[in-house]
Amino acid sequence: MDQARTPQRPSGAQRRILAPLALAQFICSFAGSNMNVMINDISEDLDTTVQGVQTAITIFLLVMAALMIPGGKLTDIHGRKRCLLAGLVIYGIGALLSAAAPGLGVLILGNSILEGIGTALLIPPVYILTTLIFTDLTSRARAFGVIMALGGIGAAAGPLIGGLITSWLSWRAAFVFQALVIVVIIVLSRSLEDPLPPDPARRFDTTGAVLSATGLVLVVMGILAADDNVWLMIGLLVLGALVLFWFFRSVRAKERAGREPLLSTSLFRSRTSNLGLVTQNVQWLLLMGSSFTIAAYLQVVRGYDAIQTGVIFTAATLGLLVSSLGAQRLAERRPQRTLIMTGFVVTIAGIVVLIAMAGGSPNPWALTPGLLLIGLGLGVMLTPSVNVVQSSFPEERQGEISGLSRSVSNLGSSLGTAVAGTILVAGLTSGAYAAAMITLAVIGLAGLAAAVLLPRQPPLGTAPASAPDPTTRHTP
Repeated sequence: MDQARTPQRPSGAQRRILAPLALAQFICSFAGSNMNVMINDISEDLDTTVQGVQTAITIFLLVMAALMIPGGKLTDIHGRKRCLLAGLVIYGIGALLSAAAPGLGVLILGNSILEGIGTALLIPPVYILTTLIFTDLTSRARAFGVIMALGGIGAAAGPLIGGLITSWLSWRAAFVFQALVIVVIIVLSRSLEDPLPPDPARRFDTTGAVLSATGLVLVVMGILAADDNVWLMIGLLVLGALVLFWFFRSVRAKERAGREPLLSTSLFRSRTSNLGLVTQNVQWLLLMGSSFTIAAYLQVVRGYDAIQTGVIFTAATLGLLVSSLGAQRLAERRPQRTLIMTGFVVTIAGIVVLIAMAGGSPNPWALTPGLLLIGLGLGVMLTPSVNVVQSSFPEERQGEISGLSRSVSNLGSSLGTAVAGTILVAGLTSGAYAAAMITLAVIGLAGLAAAVLLPRQPPLGTAPASAPDPTTRHTP
């Protein structure tokens, strides 16, 4: 019987492989949120502003999003394990440079640029290897459940862990912590084997990589410019859209000429995958947007220190942990579409509770119910969204779809920080906090609409096969 059709319990070797992959996702997600509780400490130590720290956070997320597609393509050319290890080394160097940063510029170089590049190289292999090693839907869902659980926990617990380290030692020690975790991952990755050989003969689309990265950077920069100059914002957004249009024209031209582009347009012919990508983008936008907004509000408006802010975020971490641990069991009992829809409903409800409770009570614990709901909702839907996208394509397309999937998710993270942060930084008041959270709730409704449009499918435990989406057309 086809291995893809028979649910299998992960072997000891598979579990050993899963450990470094899940830990890699954890540390990258942690890096995207732990700085949220260091806003005051970093701005005072480096003699910068809240907006300066927000810029560093957003650039980190943006570099990941802009380079994730090229990073996914490089795995096919140079091999998944080699890209994973290269990304880990670059990330570690960036973390150590950030720990020693004398000013904002060096912090941006280490944290935003080098850690961003490292993440773009190491994250696509995590998802490609998981898809290739765990061949049936049930075990793959279990593996993605572990990876997304640690990723979500890294993002949700980042404020708590970062707050504890900052309060007990220094914000710089948080970057040393990241470097130490990177060393552990490298050691655990020694026994990792690449299921598919690299193909050095394949050409890399440098023009496409430059155009796609430039277009994404311009779009997010346009959002960041909203609080300074409306015309600059419009100009950057229009320019970014034109560059992205140029990128897709370039892709089509290469396909017609029989050459391999950076990203095949056939990836967008799967309705299921497209909708799954939308839900991924919105999920991470909600997680990172709400995390930055609440952390900035508590520190700047209410004057809480890093550890107080981090402790408040424990509710979101707990909710995400509980729902993520049960994600695989839920996937065997409920369709993935149902789980994604439920996750959005619960998350949006949490945002509404946060707006109502925080605005009406000076008690910081009034935020707990809303944060708990957000954690529960995100934990329920992160894994199904990833599995919907990855399982829509065969093995030979995993490099491309993994890069696209992670790029879309990280673009959501950078947009969340940019949109919510721009609104909040424009006027650090309770009203600005409410406006940012309302904006996130509205975007959450768009994600819910995409989830509703997903096709109905049976729970993973009863799925007949790990087949590609029937609406997907593959190029020869």
